[in-house]
Amino acid sequence: MTSFITTINSRSRNAFKPQKSNRGTTSWQLKQFAEATLGSGSLRKAVKLPEGEDRDEWLAVNVVDFYNQINLLYGSITEFCSPQTCPEMKATDEFEYLWQDSENYKRPTKMPAPEYIEHLMAWVQSNIDNESMFPSRIGAPFPKAFSTTVRQIFKRLYRVYAHIYCHHYPVVIHLGLEPHLNTSFKHYVLFVDEHGLSGGAKDFWGPLGDLVESMLKSD
Repeated sequence: MTSFITTINSRSRNAFKPQKSNRGTTSWQLKQFAEATLGSGSLRKAVKLPEGEDRDEWLAVNVVDFYNQINLLYGSITEFCSPQTCPEMKATDEFEYLWQDSENYKRPTKMPAPEYIEHLMAWVQSNIDNESMFPSRIGAPFPKAFSTTVRQIFKRLYRVYAHIYCHHYPVVIHLGLEPHLNTSFKHYVLFVDEHGLSGGAKDFWGPLGDLVESMLKSD
């Protein structure tokens, strides 16, 4: 894993600052649990809610973890993903993603993949940094809108995986990052499946449906 992080950090440009849990907090303890179970080799075990723990807290910890993973993975191929090479935020031709938020882009807006992903990661970061949405104080309640926001974050983060797989997989293989991308994505798939984060949408997996199905069957 060290060589993986070193490779990515040496290539990454404009990467967002990874989030960290404060040692001794519930979030930190849950993160240690997640890392220990991941090391056991069972991803299905790693995504399950630890006995006696709060579900929202577990979702929050894992949102941060997947944000960090995707940030590092995309950071490794940014020099190959430009407005010239990727003028649209697409997976396959049937799946193009338009950006929309509540501030600057109130209508779905077409933009190059790097710009889209920059907005997406900044939006996730802003939610994570929002104390009213992701409280960091021990015992602070999560808001009623938390589950909806988490589902939306997972839905949007999936689009980065889809873009990397559909447009930059040869580069991923060339850089030797294929095992890390596949493990990260399988972890993501199993987590979404375990906690019902697809919202029952039949088209949630869209362009990577066959890959997702094989991952669900293999674990």
